[in-house]
Amino acid sequence: MNFGTKTFRPRAPDKGAFPLDHFGECKSFKEIYMRCLRDNHFDNSCCRIESKEYLECRMDRQLMAKEPLEKLGFKDLEDSTEENETKYNLG
Repeated sequence: MNFGTKTFRPRAPDKGAFPLDHFGECKSFKEIYMRCLRDNHFDNSCCRIESKEYLECRMDRQLMAKEPLEKLGFKDLEDSTEENETKYNLG
């Protein structure tokens, strides 16, 4: 008798799995990000721009699902990028 025994049912991750970068398409972005982490004692808040560029590379090459950058925590970096683009296009 197994009263109260629950069966474990595995489920997929919320964001799903993504393919590895077998061809090294984003390797340079990854290396820049990893170097930034090492130089900053693995404080990822110092390497947000590098992280954003790496994720953009992966999304552009369909190595992960396209997500709006604000959903990935980069809204503040997107706002500053848009301001810079507007400033340079108008001036």
